[in-house]
Amino acid sequence: MYKYLFLLTVSTLPVSAAAQSASEEALAEIIAAQDAEQAQEIEVDDPLATAPRHHGFKAMTPMITVTANGLSTALENTGQAVTVIERDEIESVQGADATRVLQRTPGLSFSRNGGVGGFTGVNIRGASADQVLVLVDGVRVADPAAPGGGFDFGNQLTGMAGKFDILRGSNSTIWGSEAIGGVIDISTRAETGMKGTLEYGARETFRANLATGVSADNAYLGLNGSWFTTDGFSAAENGSEADGFEQFALGGVGFLDLTDSLEIFTHLNWSESKLDIDGFPPPAFALADTLETQETRRHWGDVGLAYYGNDLTLRAAYSLSDTQRDNLGQDGGVTFGSKGKSERVQLRGEYRLLGGLSFAFGGEKEWTEFETNFDAPAETEIAGLYGQLGWVMGRLAIHVGGRIDDHEQFGTATSFGGDVSYGFGNDWRLRASLGEGFKAPTLYQLLSFYGNTDLEPEESTSFDIGIERGRRDRGLYLALTGFRRDSDNLIGFAFTPDRPFGVYQNTDRARAQGIEAEAGIELTGSLRLSGVYALVDAEDRGSGLDLARRPQHFGTLFADWESGFGLKLGADLRISGSSFDNAANTVELDGYEVLDIRAAFDVGDSLELFGRVENVFDTDYRLVSGYQTPGRGAFVGLRAQM
Repeated sequence: MYKYLFLLTVSTLPVSAAAQSASEEALAEIIAAQDAEQAQEIEVDDPLATAPRHHGFKAMTPMITVTANGLSTALENTGQAVTVIERDEIESVQGADATRVLQRTPGLSFSRNGGVGGFTGVNIRGASADQVLVLVDGVRVADPAAPGGGFDFGNQLTGMAGKFDILRGSNSTIWGSEAIGGVIDISTRAETGMKGTLEYGARETFRANLATGVSADNAYLGLNGSWFTTDGFSAAENGSEADGFEQFALGGVGFLDLTDSLEIFTHLNWSESKLDIDGFPPPAFALADTLETQETRRHWGDVGLAYYGNDLTLRAAYSLSDTQRDNLGQDGGVTFGSKGKSERVQLRGEYRLLGGLSFAFGGEKEWTEFETNFDAPAETEIAGLYGQLGWVMGRLAIHVGGRIDDHEQFGTATSFGGDVSYGFGNDWRLRASLGEGFKAPTLYQLLSFYGNTDLEPEESTSFDIGIERGRRDRGLYLALTGFRRDSDNLIGFAFTPDRPFGVYQNTDRARAQGIEAEAGIELTGSLRLSGVYALVDAEDRGSGLDLARRPQHFGTLFADWESGFGLKLGADLRISGSSFDNAANTVELDGYEVLDIRAAFDVGDSLELFGRVENVFDTDYRLVSGYQTPGRGAFVGLRAQM
């Protein structure tokens, strides 16, 4: 039954084998050995399943996700729709911009105000950016002081990321508030030895990353550093003054096996950035060049204990996330400043009952607080408990669970969910999931000048059903998923006679439904073609209009070729249909196609030269009305390891 052992670590499984704890290493070896026979059958029966670029132990190790149930589990043991993108793929895509990697996820679209560093919101299956729960090493990192509480991917660059684990669909049963559209967990890199990257390119862009780590039989310590700077371009569509961006970031991962079954762990991260922004100066009050800037300082991390027994696994942690943001005017004075802080204690566990039957459980309590230069400090708290039964028998896996949360302001909320996965034939799998989601009103929506203490949580119910063959990083891979999500009590901004300056209210309803398709094939032993596509019909159920900035059709095609002498070539083509920029559907954003090409060459075993051209055809397109997007740009770099 150890094949179905759920380890409760949320971020260290991507570590190289030398950096894994004994429990993690054992799990990988057990699952690999038990799945080896099935994998060998695939390779014999299907010549397209062989892939020289993914061989040996790694090829036999299953993809691991934590977003499906909060525990480390193989993808084939969940019925939920999950995409996992690991470090080797992140490096092959190249660049600091996380959206270049995330756009390989079906059903995921994004919008951005200007260039890299500008506010970047990620939508999953038509859900808004503030309805997607974002975690780094299992720590909630969204800013509690942001009006909607959404996470800004403009401040999350790829240099520190070891893995992106993306769940598509509502799952508040496991994750609580914010998991309406999905969950994205980002693991901090944990390398052994030393790896470094230098890159220079268009718009005076410079990037440097360094990751290092040391390990012993019972301990690991890893450190990461990242620096990114660019002169950028004018964010304003009609502007000419370049808007630059600079960020420093540091991160660390560590664990120590106190005994054979008890481990202490920690993750620590810090970043500081400065972004030039354009404003709305008088007399036109339209977006135009200004000398305004935005400074953002973030730190987050956790510390905890993990216990791995024969039948019981426990993980307890304390986490902290803090974001400070200041908007500075042309004279250097603060025009708007905010501070948001979240503290959380959490316990997750899993008890293995008879055979493949297990019971996962957990509890957490979170304290959040915020203040701005216009609003007095305010705070609130929320506590939750959940339980989930799981049954794995052969190639069948079933999970059913429920959760209850109690919020200081609005009272209780309940969430239920379940999923099923059934494997059959030659590496085929049917999967289905049903989940509920909720999002607590933010402190800004509750207690700011525009706040409303009578707000109720946003709620959603989603289901999907899909069929897939293989896995996305090798051999022949096919997947097709149909989904639907209905959302109620959505919080909107309204003007009333007693609140003429505006107030937040539960006024909106929405529905998103559609299909997601994925495919990958090894045309030869060295050439792989892949693609993702989504049809997303996202509408306001009150007005019948399309939700803003949600294209109906979008997808990415990507190809990778590797020679026998160290040369690697690749291309990514992003295709998006048209959408509307505003809720009234009066301002249209045209569809677009953007092609990036890339190359890399291995010089020996420890040095790699790489380069790329982004937006090869210099396509002029818009993600947000009034904001420019980058034109053609060339970049070159060097990656070394020792």
